[in-house]
Amino acid sequence: MDFLILRLTDEPNIKVLLFITFLLMYVLTLMGNMAIILIIQIDKNLKTPMYFFLENLSFLDICYTSTTMPKMLEILIGDHRALSFLSCAFQLFFFVAFVGTECVLLGIMSYDRFLAICHPLRYSTFMTKKVSIALAGISWFCGFINSLVHTIFTFRLDFCRSNRISYYFCDIPPLLILSCDDTSVNEILLLTIGVFIGWTPFLFIIVSYIYIIVTILKIKSSHGRQKSFSTCISHLTVVVLYYGSAIFNYVRPVSTYSMNKDKLISVLYSIVTPMLNPVIYTLKNQDVKKAITRKIIPHRF
Repeated sequence: MDFLILRLTDEPNIKVLLFITFLLMYVLTLMGNMAIILIIQIDKNLKTPMYFFLENLSFLDICYTSTTMPKMLEILIGDHRALSFLSCAFQLFFFVAFVGTECVLLGIMSYDRFLAICHPLRYSTFMTKKVSIALAGISWFCGFINSLVHTIFTFRLDFCRSNRISYYFCDIPPLLILSCDDTSVNEILLLTIGVFIGWTPFLFIIVSYIYIIVTILKIKSSHGRQKSFSTCISHLTVVVLYYGSAIFNYVRPVSTYSMNKDKLISVLYSIVTPMLNPVIYTLKNQDVKKAITRKIIPHRF
């Protein structure tokens, strides 16, 4: 069976405008995140756990926007709107995997900042290269296990109501609406696993930043406080944008879903946030700006 992905709009002029806008956003997302990965790879001063995690974050943003955006652009401007059952399953699996991985990774990044600011003398002992690789691996493992469970339980359902997905990609909420089976198990899984992979890292981030802010306020030097804040504000901005929209989209009952509103929310965390991440980390992070100046902007002779 094929699914039909509905366009965001059928108005010819608006379609062209949306296509150009989303294509530009996708290109900026790819270029911005690739630039972050490149600058971290070539600048030896950025070979720290913090920037290793940022590199993972940029790679994740490239992955999950590429899971949905090309097909969405094709559907928006072309006539072929069908997506096979298997293609839909693969799209959902990888998208949910990348989203879940990012949730856990943002929590790990807050732990890294907590150690660096609250326990600076023991930071290098605790956060070794092996530990940072292991923590990044845990985030990827959690994301993919979470996605595997949701994909299996979603695609065991019988989709007999319709094959029209009122969304711009295959996601769990719009597929549950199409099923005429009992989806209570799926809802329980969304809520329980969502608490583990969504709310738990989010609460951990809040607690970490309470300790971080208290520690920073105790720093007597204004320069020291500003430097500490600059390494945290980028991450905190990304957390607010990402978690606010992602948790809203998944960790709630199916009866509260509204596809029109949810489409706007999903655009925020699946398109806008990945595009803004490189800008946020570049503008707010002094180390990244200095690295760009050293490696990309030509030196004056």
